[in-house]
Amino acid sequence: MDSVGAAPLPEGAKARRVYLSLRDQISDGRLCDGENLPGELRLAESYGVSRVTVRRALDALCESGLVEKRAGSGTTVRAKALTGRRAAMNFNTLMPQLVEMGQATTARLLSFSYSPVPDFVARAMGLEIGEKAQIATRVRMADGVPFSHLTTYVPTAIARNYSEDDLATTPLFKLLERSGVQIKEAHQSVSATLAGPDVAEALEVAVGSALLSLKRVVRDIDGNGVEYLSGLYRPDMFSLEMPLERVGDGGGRHWEPAIGQAEQGGA
Repeated sequence: MDSVGAAPLPEGAKARRVYLSLRDQISDGRLCDGENLPGELRLAESYGVSRVTVRRALDALCESGLVEKRAGSGTTVRAKALTGRRAAMNFNTLMPQLVEMGQATTARLLSFSYSPVPDFVARAMGLEIGEKAQIATRVRMADGVPFSHLTTYVPTAIARNYSEDDLATTPLFKLLERSGVQIKEAHQSVSATLAGPDVAEALEVAVGSALLSLKRVVRDIDGNGVEYLSGLYRPDMFSLEMPLERVGDGGGRHWEPAIGQAEQGGA
């Protein structure tokens, strides 16, 4: 399959603006699969740019697999190329879904070492400042397309129970449990960030592309930190969904997550 979304940004700030605008409209459904885009002249007038600029943006979209250009038929949106690969995660069941994803996708190990952890990781896990841990970075692939960039920190005493080869072929949760760790709980947060050069290259996106950022601290039954995960996900292949319900009475009515009431998503 072609790598959707992996094409570089077009040259020129104006062409990039047109490209990103059209890509966002395709991504969020404002431009639907099979819909014909306006002609180059009309797009040029709409964005206040030249036809050459529009052509550069359309060529980049075509290279990304998001549109198809045919002589005499104009430019057609191919949104299914994007949505067909996007993993829809229910926020309330995110952990088991990520575990399932780890079993259903492949991983490429980028780096592996035993090194001092960053101070913020040490504080989050309850480790001594400067303490060494296993630090591994992997890229997880879906149908051969880079999906997520994952950096994990595991205390040395636990990590010594599995090898570098194990980490490249087996989900970390399974390795932790196989090592005798009794996992009790985790805390995670989701935010947004921009792709730096190394991450952009690994995920096959442009430098500065928006990414979903997930931080997670996993603890055992004694409250010890057993894993810190820093995960970066391509938003064109990953989305978070949360069902809500209206609760309360009168002026106190408000929205709350409908925990446990929604089915797990996956596309």
